[in-house]
Amino acid sequence: MSLGKHGLKKEEGSPLIVWLRRDLRLDDNPALAAAAARGAPVVPLFILDPREEIGAASRWWLHGSLAALSKSFGHLGISLVLRRGAPMDVLSALAGEIGAGAVFWNRIYEPQAIARDKALKASLRKSDVEVRSFNASLLAEPWEVKTGSGDPYKVFTPFWRTLSQVPFDTPLPAPGKLAGVGGVATENLSGWNLLPAKPDWAAGLRDTWTPGEAGAQSRLRVFVERAMEDYPRVRDLPDREGTSRLSPHLHWGEISPRRIWHSVRHAQGGGGHAGDAFLRELAWRDFACHLLYHWPEIETENWKREFDAFPWARNDAAFDAWSKGLTGYPIVDAGMRQLWQTGWMHNRVRMIAASFLIKHLLIDWRQGAAWFEDTLVDADLAVNRASWQWVAGSGADAAPYFRIFNPVLQGEKFDGSGDYVRTFVPELANLDTKYVHKPWEAPRPVLEKAGIVLGETYPAPIVDHGRARERALAAWRAIRSG
Repeated sequence: MSLGKHGLKKEEGSPLIVWLRRDLRLDDNPALAAAAARGAPVVPLFILDPREEIGAASRWWLHGSLAALSKSFGHLGISLVLRRGAPMDVLSALAGEIGAGAVFWNRIYEPQAIARDKALKASLRKSDVEVRSFNASLLAEPWEVKTGSGDPYKVFTPFWRTLSQVPFDTPLPAPGKLAGVGGVATENLSGWNLLPAKPDWAAGLRDTWTPGEAGAQSRLRVFVERAMEDYPRVRDLPDREGTSRLSPHLHWGEISPRRIWHSVRHAQGGGGHAGDAFLRELAWRDFACHLLYHWPEIETENWKREFDAFPWARNDAAFDAWSKGLTGYPIVDAGMRQLWQTGWMHNRVRMIAASFLIKHLLIDWRQGAAWFEDTLVDADLAVNRASWQWVAGSGADAAPYFRIFNPVLQGEKFDGSGDYVRTFVPELANLDTKYVHKPWEAPRPVLEKAGIVLGETYPAPIVDHGRARERALAAWRAIRSG
C-alpha cells in the first residue's frame, strides 16, 4: 500500500478527492453525496486549467461561484482546494500527497471533456486509484433517451415526449457533515485574476446576478412563487421578468435540473400547463447535450452539410456594429447591449439578434456563437452551438433558413410598449412608441422632439431589411440548386 505525505494509506478509509467542475453546489451533487456516504475524509478540488478557454463574462461568474462554494464548504468544516494546471498533473499530484484512494467527479458531455476524462480514468486506475463519475447536470444521460429503434433522437418533440415519461430520482440532500484532510495546499482565488480590473466592465453583472448556490435557489424560489403561472403568456416578452434566469446557475451547476424539475412539479401538484411549458424549455437543454454527445462535430460543423457551400460574408465593420448594438435596428441593438451590460440576453431577442447576423448580414453562425461564448454568463457549449445552428437552418430540427425575422415586426410584437428598447437604448427613450422600433420612419419634428439625430445620436440601419432578405434567400437558393 502507498502512503501519502499526510500519512494516510490507500485502503478502506483513505481520503477521496471530489473534483468539482460545473457542479459548484452541495445540494443534489451525486459525486459529493457518494463521497460523503463513504465516511472517509473528503478533499473537494477545483482545477483551473490554463489551456481551457473561458469567456470573460464566464470568468467573472466563476470567481463569484467559487467564492460562494468555498464558504459553503467552510460551514461544513472543510476547505475547497483550488489549484491551477493540467488536470492530469494536478489530480496525480494531489492523490499522491494525501494518499487518495478514489477520485469522484460529475460528468461533462462536451467532446474535449469526454476525451480528457477517459484518459484521466485510465491513468488514475493504473495508479490504483478508484475513479467514479456521475450525472449531475442533465435530467437523463444522453445514451438513456432513445427512439423505438434504439437510436438517438434528432427531433426535439419526440425527445421531449420520451424524456417527460422518465421517473427522475428524488434530488439528493446536501451533506450534513464531511470529514476533511488538514494542511492541503491551496491557491488564492484572487490570484487567478478572474475579475476584470482596468477597465472594470462588470458593474452591470454585479447589479444583475448573485453567483453561487444560494443565488440559484433564490432565483428558483422567486420564479416558482411569482412568475411560473404567467410563464407561457409572457416568456417571449423581454420587458417582463417572465423567465427564470436560471441558465447561468444551471451552466455552472449551482443548481441541478432534477431539483428544478421536482420543485416545479411539487409547486403544481405533479403537473400543469405553466409548469410543463417551463420544463419543456429545461428539456431543450438536455436535447442540446444529447445532440452534441452523439454528433460532436456540430460544435464546429454544419449538421446539414449543404450549408458548407453557403457564401458567408467576411464583414468586420458589420460584425462590429452588431456586437456593439449599433445596427440601427432597435430590438437588435437593445439585445446586444443587454448582453454586454448584464452578460445575458432574453431568449426571444437572442433569436432575433442571431437571425439578423446570419441572414441580414450573411455572417457565419460560428462567429456569432464565439461572441456569445465570450460575453454570456451562461455560455453553455451544447446549448449555444445548437441554438445558433437552429437559427441558421443548418442544425438538427432547425428553423428553415427562409424564416427570416423582420426585426421591426418582431420588436413591435414582443416589445409593443418599447420599454425594453428604451431601457437598453437610452438614445431612443423619448421617442414615440409608434416609431421606437423604426426611428428612420419618424418625421423630423418627432425626432427633434426626442433629441434624436439619425446617423449621429443613433445610427441609421446598416442594411435595408427588404434587400437583405432577398440577398439571403438568393444565397439559400444557390446552395439548394447545387
